[in-house]
Amino acid sequence: MIGKSRRIGPIEKSQQVLLFLSPWLLTFAVFWLYPLLFSLILSFCDYDVFHPAMFSFAGFKNYWRLLGDGDFMQSFANTLIFVVGTTPVTTLLALALALMVNNVSRGSGIFRSIFFLPSIISIVVTATIFKSMYSPIGALNRFLAIFGLPGQAWLIEKNLAMPAIMLMNIWAYTGYYMILYLAALKAVPRQLYEAAEVDGADEWQQFRYITLPQIHYMTIFILVVNTIRSWQVFPEVFTLTRGGPVGSTNTMVHHLYETAFRYHEMGYASAISYVLLAIIMAFSLLQMYVLQGRGRDGGSRR
Repeated sequence: MIGKSRRIGPIEKSQQVLLFLSPWLLTFAVFWLYPLLFSLILSFCDYDVFHPAMFSFAGFKNYWRLLGDGDFMQSFANTLIFVVGTTPVTTLLALALALMVNNVSRGSGIFRSIFFLPSIISIVVTATIFKSMYSPIGALNRFLAIFGLPGQAWLIEKNLAMPAIMLMNIWAYTGYYMILYLAALKAVPRQLYEAAEVDGADEWQQFRYITLPQIHYMTIFILVVNTIRSWQVFPEVFTLTRGGPVGSTNTMVHHLYETAFRYHEMGYASAISYVLLAIIMAFSLLQMYVLQGRGRDGGSRR
């Protein structure tokens, strides 16, 4: 009959789904899956991109080499310091700002925009701006001069370079996590606070026993995402210090970049990347386990 639609079988439906997904699948295979597998193979080989004929199987030599590489160990320590120094601060500041903006009755949209603005600016642009601020004649030293304090070589002094990068990173990303926390706070049922007020709970008790449990999973998400991003810190270091002074800001990704594109040791750089992947996965799973366990314990106590 003309105009009567034909029923589509499960096989034809699957074919249509694959057809619509094919652009994404092709992109995933070419730009994600292939590099992932190829770099895994390279991690067990000696390979110079400019001398492909010298390609040879090296077994676990690249991984054993990491244990005796002082530069790698220093980059690992620097990255760990960066993660520990930025992740908790960024998360706590984001929560504090979200609570403040959530309690503002008028002009909350303006505050959201102001705090979120740094996170939408390219991190390279942000680092370039901070590089000028950290210069000997930059805004920061001029501000110190107002109070009669001496200027500092923020990106040259070994003890100041990493804190300077960490400060910039916190400023750049706090607003993004604030928006996530703000979305979680908006989803907390107002009836819970009203019932708590009737029971005589003060603001701290409401925050501890209502707000924190209700945004628990958002906290897990933010900490995991923040940790993953912090372990992969690179544009800030590359733009501000190039790993100096004396390797004090040389992070794992920057060390990987130098190994691959400066010294052309692609196999060794691939091994570094998979060690970094294992570290990120371990820290992320540990955070999720600890925080979910605390959430369950808190729920059982309540």
